[in-house]
Amino acid sequence: MKQLLFPNNIQFWYETLRSMSHIAYGGADFGEVVSTAARITESDYDSWYTEWFATAGRVSAEAEKALAAGHRVSARDGFLRASNYYRSAEFFLHGKDCDPRHDHAYDRSVECFKAAAALYTHPRIEPVLIPYENTTLPGYLYRGDDSGTPRPTLIMHNGFDGTAEELHFFGAMAAVERGYTVLAFDGPGMPGPRHHQGLVFRPDWENVITPVIDFLETIPEVDNSRIALLGLSMGGVLAPRAAAFEHRLAAVIAVDGLYDLGQTSVRNIPGDREEAERLLRADSAPELDAAIDQIMAKDPIARWALNHGMYVMGVDTPPRLQRLLPRLHPRRRDRRADPVPHPCLRRRGGHVLPGPARAALRPPHLPQDPHALHRRGRRRRPLPPRRHASRQCPHLRLARRHPRQHPPLTLTHPTAPHPAGHRREHPSVLRDPPKRRLR
Repeated sequence: MKQLLFPNNIQFWYETLRSMSHIAYGGADFGEVVSTAARITESDYDSWYTEWFATAGRVSAEAEKALAAGHRVSARDGFLRASNYYRSAEFFLHGKDCDPRHDHAYDRSVECFKAAAALYTHPRIEPVLIPYENTTLPGYLYRGDDSGTPRPTLIMHNGFDGTAEELHFFGAMAAVERGYTVLAFDGPGMPGPRHHQGLVFRPDWENVITPVIDFLETIPEVDNSRIALLGLSMGGVLAPRAAAFEHRLAAVIAVDGLYDLGQTSVRNIPGDREEAERLLRADSAPELDAAIDQIMAKDPIARWALNHGMYVMGVDTPPRLQRLLPRLHPRRRDRRADPVPHPCLRRRGGHVLPGPARAALRPPHLPQDPHALHRRGRRRRPLPPRRHASRQCPHLRLARRHPRQHPPLTLTHPTAPHPAGHRREHPSVLRDPPKRRLR
């Protein structure tokens, strides 16, 4: 897609486009986004913070005035937009030595979102605290009505840098409109627990999802036999991992479905992957330290990713961060798991991110182009999208954006209990297309 704003800075353009994408569910106004972007000095991170923070402050002040005058809908809409603008303001401030502006803008984003949530009459949006180990995880429970009727339920969490509040625009409202109960939450390493409890990411995500499902099973509006899990961005690694162990889930959705996050951690290290991982495991590797310093000096995307990664992973140097990321490869588990026993929908976005970031979405043994030609006898035809997915990851079926071929995901779940240690069989909702004979 052509960069309509910030033509020389893909980071700024991508985050601007991110805000624009929230317009559909009230998270932004096109005029406010464009006018804010026009005031920002390209590649100046202080300017980015200053202008987005100013827009957020103006919009939230207008919302306060509307609420005081009794205009609840206008106030709700203003608080929603302000919440997203505050989130955008603090985005590039993440780092191991956390900028105090980061905490303040994040807290304002949460405050504005909770103010908006309190003004909703349909759906009901209730801030919740989910018991987790010796503390709690923050989230929002979306109920379609007050009837107490059990409904199919969607658990949603973000990934490397998104918030639970942003999930309102990323699918929570859309799911409620379609009859789901929704729980959007922040897990360890995500903004709420990282800011206020110091919790960092952990690879064994099933130990996060299990207490979340325990909490949901106490909610009358939740149909315990139809609970699905959706993970966004790096959550596309974490959600399938959790689903491999947590058999109470009826389905799992990975958006994007990352195959190997470790690939991004070694792509700029000299040598092949085996040599790169050897350097990462070494107690001392001066050449690795020098390579990472060079990357951070010349690549602003890598610099932001490493600084943010150190913050959310709880490490103090880039090499230590690089050592952690390969642990998220699906074959590097600390204990054995069966393939995901649930219907699984894996979605891939468009080519907005730079190529190296997209590479993590694809298993290395597959061709670069998902429509790559394959041989059948003497003739070649494009590889059907779903068959490509089956080869790509047999237990994760890829559903591409083709509405005539792919029916809506239906959460089906057998009613009979399964013995401990035995895998439950779920009917597949994403099937391969019928084979066609070559003429």
